[in-house]
Amino acid sequence: MKLIAPLMRDDQRIELIRRALQEHSLDALICTLPLNVLLLSGYWPVVGTSVAIASHDGRIILLVPEDESDLADHSCATEIITFLPSSLGKMTTAAEAIGGPLNAVGSKLSRMIGRIGFESGEAMEPASYAGVHLYGGTIQSLLRNAFPSSTLVPAADLLGQSRAVKTHSEVARIRVACDLAQRAFRAGMLQLRNGLTEVEAAAMFRKPLSTGLGAFPGVERADGFVSCMSGTNSALACGAYARSRAKRIEASDLVLVHCNSYADGYWTDITRTYCLGTLSDRQRTMYAAVFAARSAAMRAIRPGVKAAEIDRLAREALGVRGFAKEFTHAAGHGVGFSAINSNAQPRLHPKSDDTIEAGMVFNLEPAIYIDDYGGMRHCDMVAATDNGAELLTPFQCTVDELVVDGS
Repeated sequence: MKLIAPLMRDDQRIELIRRALQEHSLDALICTLPLNVLLLSGYWPVVGTSVAIASHDGRIILLVPEDESDLADHSCATEIITFLPSSLGKMTTAAEAIGGPLNAVGSKLSRMIGRIGFESGEAMEPASYAGVHLYGGTIQSLLRNAFPSSTLVPAADLLGQSRAVKTHSEVARIRVACDLAQRAFRAGMLQLRNGLTEVEAAAMFRKPLSTGLGAFPGVERADGFVSCMSGTNSALACGAYARSRAKRIEASDLVLVHCNSYADGYWTDITRTYCLGTLSDRQRTMYAAVFAARSAAMRAIRPGVKAAEIDRLAREALGVRGFAKEFTHAAGHGVGFSAINSNAQPRLHPKSDDTIEAGMVFNLEPAIYIDDYGGMRHCDMVAATDNGAELLTPFQCTVDELVVDGS
């Protein structure tokens, strides 16, 4: 095992964790899901075998595989312990590889830790690599071995609430992911034209997400996912997932481009809908309704407002313009530690009981989907502040900016 000195520390996050532990009568949190390791330590694991331990005294310990140590070096951990996940001398599982280092930590801390919060229940995990290891129920066995005298307490609610409110440092890193997406949207729009297939257009929008890495000093990993759905296919974008097809984009099509970019584990959820060629009266009416819904919702965003009220205002603005039935999903959800998770707080949903707090980051996505015609969605990233809403995606926000010649 090798100890590596950390380079930075998010004191605001560490204090929020300490308070959460105190409120839930816990002595420590131990997490393995990459988004929760990121939450506790500021490090986004690559292959999912890392473990983060946050104790009530503000200590953050990271256990990471040796080949990720240079990335973990940029975390806010107070102690980083590396381990060898495999060797030619012996075939091991991830649980076997982490067992020894975790037991060593347990021997050192077990007297101070009586109640340990751990991950439980359903989870959404963003893709950090082609294959991401998940310990699942194995982690409970590992924790019982490492901390035999401690009590394990499910902490899904605590973790969900903690991820909902971002620190100043975390919002700044989400801004970077938004700036990365902005470059991609601007570059992709310039190349959008008739005759491209949806998959070709999506590839053009996605390329700058990774090739633009050099423009953001300090960011180690950047990329994302982009889908393009055009014409009648764009009406299908209301579904649970977006999918580019081999369909060719045609003049007068609505072209819905959806992007989830990331920078070092902090994610976005952004959509822009372009029109190729001259706007029809019907399309102009749709744009006007979507932007009216966006404006009504944005004006209402501030601490203390119910998330359901924001959804209601967006839905009402679409309804009075004749598109009530065509807005078929919630107005938004929490974003940042993950990209697409409808249960991430705050949930801008008609039945949500969430309340907006300063520091919450979420998407706002008013939309219209008309079967056999087309769909239109304008999805922004928004941060709630003490003074109202901060728009994190201030680009291509007018109808004129979304009309493309396309010839």
